[in-house]
Amino acid sequence: MAVPAVWLHRRAAGGTLVLHVQPGARRTEVAGPHGDALKIRLAAPPVDGKANAALIEFVADRLGLPKAVVRLAAGQTSRRKILEVNALPPDAERRLLP
Repeated sequence: MAVPAVWLHRRAAGGTLVLHVQPGARRTEVAGPHGDALKIRLAAPPVDGKANAALIEFVADRLGLPKAVVRLAAGQTSRRKILEVNALPPDAERRLLP
């Protein structure tokens, strides 16, 4: 049996993702586990909320969900972010990992 990801927390109505975000990267990609978080590199700069918007769009796309069901719950100005996702798919871990 696979060990559950420590960065993915399921709830009845969805779940939360703990992320370590590196804005201003060469390209947007999932780098892999980073301690108790999932590291994501974003090409978007950390200016005027562009990186947060790009993060939400990227995660929603990887999960096959509309952006409206992904919300930044914590970490507006931090590299450590918590995203709330409604209707988290059962295979979310597989979809997010590289």
